[in-house]
Amino acid sequence: MAAVPAITVSELRERLGAEPRPFLLDVREPWEFVAGHVPGAQLIPLGELERRVSQIPRDRPIFAICHSGQRSLAAANYLLALGYREVVNVDGGTAAWIERGYPVDK
Repeated sequence: MAAVPAITVSELRERLGAEPRPFLLDVREPWEFVAGHVPGAQLIPLGELERRVSQIPRDRPIFAICHSGQRSLAAANYLLALGYREVVNVDGGTAAWIERGYPVDK
């Protein structure tokens, strides 16, 4: 399997304003999401991904994020195996986003 491309949180911040607007997939648990998430992120916990995959668009880039980058890497690999073309993992995840002082929604 090909390696999943990755971006840093600073690159993510730049890309969130780009067109086509990427779909930011947060695969953490609901309690983690409500504690703080990247603005615009859509929550689909990793354990629900298989049954909710139809909610993920195929016509936009997908940026997968979790707490540190491990669950999102698993999610990205899964989506690529399903034929999604542009799937990117966010290195460092939400923890790195918060560490940089970027805004979060709660």
